[in-house]
Amino acid sequence: MKKFDLAVVGGGIIGAATLYKLRQKFPDARLVLLEKESESALHQTGRNSGVIHSGLYYAPGSLKAQTCLDGYRQLIPFCQEHDVFHEVCGKVVVATEESERPRLQTLYERGINNGLKGLEWLDSCGIRSHEPFIAGVQGLYVPQTGIVDYRGMTRALLSHVTSGAGVHEVLYDFRVESIAERENGLQLAGSGQAVWAEQVVFCGGLQADRLAVQDGANVDVKIVPFRGDYYELAPHAKNKVRHLVYPVPDPQFPFLGVHFTRMHDGSVECGPNAVFSFKREGYSKTSFDWTDTLESLGYAGTWKLFAKQWRYGLGEYERAFSKSKFLKALQRLMPDLQAEDLIPGRSGVRAQALRSDGTLVDDFVFVRGQRAIHVVNAPSPAATACLAIADKIVSLVEV
Repeated sequence: MKKFDLAVVGGGIIGAATLYKLRQKFPDARLVLLEKESESALHQTGRNSGVIHSGLYYAPGSLKAQTCLDGYRQLIPFCQEHDVFHEVCGKVVVATEESERPRLQTLYERGINNGLKGLEWLDSCGIRSHEPFIAGVQGLYVPQTGIVDYRGMTRALLSHVTSGAGVHEVLYDFRVESIAERENGLQLAGSGQAVWAEQVVFCGGLQADRLAVQDGANVDVKIVPFRGDYYELAPHAKNKVRHLVYPVPDPQFPFLGVHFTRMHDGSVECGPNAVFSFKREGYSKTSFDWTDTLESLGYAGTWKLFAKQWRYGLGEYERAFSKSKFLKALQRLMPDLQAEDLIPGRSGVRAQALRSDGTLVDDFVFVRGQRAIHVVNAPSPAATACLAIADKIVSLVEV
């Protein structure tokens, strides 16, 4: 059994950033990262919209705002230094009807209070000067927003750690199946392997709550998965979007609404919707897992959420199975969009932390276990904020 000073479980961008920061703070420590898949960033990290968030949406002074702004300032130089594709291209947030103007004003005020510069009000003509196919009554141009290859950034973080001097390893195909206290540390075993570490940081994403419970941590939330489906603009229609276009979010819901994002590979994604998933790591409309389903539907908070948001949920499900409904939602931003402009795209699953009263947890949640720190909830903008979140995690580690 290999022995290490510090271990990280989870090879998404939060786990990779944590390993990177641990090496910076403890250069002589023996470090290991355990990932259950054959490569890194296959789940939430590699299946999100690839957006560098500016901090526009988050309440000033909140943990999300602080880490997003700090993470943004660290992410750009890292990508420049390590040749990770990124582009600070800006985005337009569009109010499509008069009732959305006050919410757009709130976003503007939050942006100013969070230190964003260059925010620009747009009238309908101004919107079209940035995005000629987009229509709205008012818009807000946010120059700091960008796009990035988060999967590439994760690989760069891990490569930087493992290529340096010292004992720093990444073990793939290592699914942690048991956690036990041994000899003033934790023994992590699974997949026919075992390692021992004095302290462990768990960045389990879609499996985060299970790992915390397995470690004996006191967890008062449950991860309930929500799948997001995307369409792409067909090759003949890609010119209809220059950069990023978002609707004004509805504060009653935790999702930002369907939007247009020009990706790092030049494709343009449209979406996503947000529907309850019957499998935590299921990426098709028919994905199903009995354990995941029974665990989610056996949780009181899930049914309380359904009871409160059934109308919203029904609309999301309609869009999941009806291209015409999805098209209609997108046409609020782009009236001239046609069905033949859309081709089916990929999907992702969001690990949504939910309390027993049906409340969606909208901030980061860190929990202590046996000689361990668990990142139980890391919603957007976690990818943008990954290096700042890692700083906070590492500040809790003592060697």
